[in-house]
Amino acid sequence: MKKLFLLTILLSLTFIVKAQSFLSLDSCRALALANNKDLLISNEKINAAHYQHKAAFTNYLPSFSATGTYMRNQKEFSLLNNDQKAALSGLGTNLAGPLQQAAGIIAQLYPEIASQIPALGASLTSAFNEAGSSLVDALRTDTRNVYAGAITLTQPLYMGGKIRAYNKITKYAEELAQQQHQGGMQEVIMSTDQAYWQVISLVNKKKLAEGYLKLLQQLDSDVEKMIAEGVATKADGLSVRVKVNEAEMTLTKVEDGLSLARMLLCQLCGIDLSSPITLADENMEDIPLLTPETHFDMSTAYANRPEIRSLELATQIYKQKINVTRAEHLPSIALMGNYMVTNPSVFNSFENKFKGMWNVGVMVQIPIWHWGEGIYKTKAAKAEARIAQYQLQDAREKIELQVNQSAFKVKEASKKLVMATKNMEKADENLRYATLGFKEGVIATSNVLEAQTAWLSAQSEKIDAQIDVKLTEIYLKKSLGTLK
Repeated sequence: MKKLFLLTILLSLTFIVKAQSFLSLDSCRALALANNKDLLISNEKINAAHYQHKAAFTNYLPSFSATGTYMRNQKEFSLLNNDQKAALSGLGTNLAGPLQQAAGIIAQLYPEIASQIPALGASLTSAFNEAGSSLVDALRTDTRNVYAGAITLTQPLYMGGKIRAYNKITKYAEELAQQQHQGGMQEVIMSTDQAYWQVISLVNKKKLAEGYLKLLQQLDSDVEKMIAEGVATKADGLSVRVKVNEAEMTLTKVEDGLSLARMLLCQLCGIDLSSPITLADENMEDIPLLTPETHFDMSTAYANRPEIRSLELATQIYKQKINVTRAEHLPSIALMGNYMVTNPSVFNSFENKFKGMWNVGVMVQIPIWHWGEGIYKTKAAKAEARIAQYQLQDAREKIELQVNQSAFKVKEASKKLVMATKNMEKADENLRYATLGFKEGVIATSNVLEAQTAWLSAQSEKIDAQIDVKLTEIYLKKSLGTLK
């Protein structure tokens, strides 16, 4: 909910910015973070890793599954062969001979019932035939239509440590996705700051180019008057006009560059490229600068840099992969429970009824021999873990170098700004004397042009130095992992 609320605020800010077309550095950062597609993708990766971690935890819990099947057989299974069926069906007929002999003996012993014996024999023959047929019917399986179903419970008891290792891997993977998202945010902030200050730099250079062009145009007007009065030559006028043309061309280039820089900033902020935007710092006469802090502790960089934390997590993941690989070749034990039903059922002879039973057992799987496959895979996983460790060490060394370079550049930018400020003061004074001398007629036009060119160069260098100080501060914070 917190993320959704923040996103709603940022989207509202986008609407306000589009309406007012006024942007501060903080609003540019917020818009860039809200609209950057790579950050949206990395945020979804965090969600995916989170749910994978939840899914991995379910491996500790028992699982239930249900299975059902129906099968139509062409023929039914038979417990009796054809001869046995024929013998049982004609059981009374087959016993007719012995029954007649028994009837003869009875007739000799009891002459008074001799007339009833044939009817009794016929009844016995029929009764035995019916009993045999009933027995044949009772032994039919009727397995042409077979139904079966089962509900199975499986509870892992020991899987060689695979479940625990996989849970740790998914936990590290979720944190890794978060660190990558954090690193992406810092990259977006740095890119936005670069684009923002690039626009500010070009805005100031545009003002500078306009002021320089205005000076040259005034000088051109003065020279034209002096030519008319005969105190200047046409060559002086041509020299000034050449400088005017150069200044107009420079102004055109600055305006084109400023348009492209604004479009880049709009693209980063997710604003339509054709939208007219105004930055909060455009009208500042002098960019406010803070005293740069170049003292740092490398432990801070190691603790805050997402790259270091990501490689540490990758190292942990590869260590757990060793356990997963090893677990594949260790014994595994699971508790199994089933409830099965069938139709026909066999619990009370063969009946066309659904009847079932439950069973409980323990399943043990023990790998015996795989020609060293497990050893080789484990060694390969250990090699990958060592690679991740070496990458972490290499990243630490490079980050230490990067932090020192960034701190050096901050100091260098501060020194350049001090020098550019002094040069600007000298150029102002030089231009003032040249302009005054030109009006008094004691300084040539070429000297005035040189003074104006020097003033333009000094002013441009001062703007570049101010922007460079801003950017080097950002680079130092980025290298220390404190850019928020």
